[in-house]
Amino acid sequence: MVSLETAEKALKSVYLGVVQDQLNVGVNPLLAKIQQTTSDVWGKEIIKMVPYGMNGGIGAGTEIGELPDSAGNNYKQFKLELKNLYGTIEISDKAIMASRSSAGAFVNLLNAEMEGLLKASKFNLGRMLYGDGSGTLATVTAVNSSNRVVLSSVRNVMEGMVVDFHSKDSGNVYPNMKGRRIVSIDRSSRTVTLDGSAYDAMAVGDTVTVQKSKGYEITGLGAIFSDKDIYGLKRSENEWMKPYMRSFSGNNLDTETIQRAIDYVEEVAGSNIDFIVASYDVRRKYINYANTIRLNIDFMNLDCGYKAISYNGIPLVADRFVEENAMYLLNSKDFKLHQLSDWRWLEGDGGRVIKQKAGSPCYSATLVKYADLICDKPIGQVKLTF
Repeated sequence: MVSLETAEKALKSVYLGVVQDQLNVGVNPLLAKIQQTTSDVWGKEIIKMVPYGMNGGIGAGTEIGELPDSAGNNYKQFKLELKNLYGTIEISDKAIMASRSSAGAFVNLLNAEMEGLLKASKFNLGRMLYGDGSGTLATVTAVNSSNRVVLSSVRNVMEGMVVDFHSKDSGNVYPNMKGRRIVSIDRSSRTVTLDGSAYDAMAVGDTVTVQKSKGYEITGLGAIFSDKDIYGLKRSENEWMKPYMRSFSGNNLDTETIQRAIDYVEEVAGSNIDFIVASYDVRRKYINYANTIRLNIDFMNLDCGYKAISYNGIPLVADRFVEENAMYLLNSKDFKLHQLSDWRWLEGDGGRVIKQKAGSPCYSATLVKYADLICDKPIGQVKLTF
């Protein structure tokens, strides 16, 4: 007979390995390229000594002259607090009772919940990789009616997401705009319909985040490619912390522009670009450009089943979470996802992962991972905007 103990064993022994594999390499090609490590994790923080520049103890001289003075590597300390990443499934007692006499029915129930959790977790983890850690999904551009809000972009939202709306002035969440679920999305007009009335006091410029997540997300590419300080260091005092960023007006996407950026970071930072990721519109522009000049477009098979266009042997992929008109050229070896441990189930008393929710006839289990992303050499990365 199926029981909670059966579900416990299945979550720990069967599903956990699949979840770890899917959330470590199955999210998107970028995460699959990034090394995940437990190194440099100290308690709740990542503390990492990062070299920059070069060793100064070199020189030339006469046969019997003085040797060069020693001048070791230059180091700076990066410091980040580990982010807490969660994903929860929930099964009602009634659903468990209804499938108790049938192992197949219970497996189908558990599979459906796990597939939903994986889909949501992959979506949000993929989104965070390109975010700036603030958790901002979009800004409000208009309030159409009692329950419809127009956003600056809908690439980071999906039907079913539970979100909070924050005042642009105070930064605080509106009391009655907390934990609101997105019912539908009109992507042509960037309008989301909420499960209830919108707050009349909402204004243009207010921000929307995933529920309870403001300021707690991974330090993604948005933070690296910004002018804000990062990793506990001031960019104004560390020029090597500034990545190469260029913006072009009009349709200036061509091989010379891309190669010029690659050559620059190779010449200045000794960086070897090995991965290119762009928005879908930029990938289309590149393909159209290649067709116009009759440039052969080669395709590559990447690890984990991903496919990419080849730019001089460098994989070029598109991702929905890259902002419009943008292209990133990265040295993936400079990135590390530092973690306390791999994905695991949050355990309660006696090591149980399935727990009854207080005051509710439902049981829940929560996935957890404590991690954050660090780029060792920001100066060796590129962002182009067209």
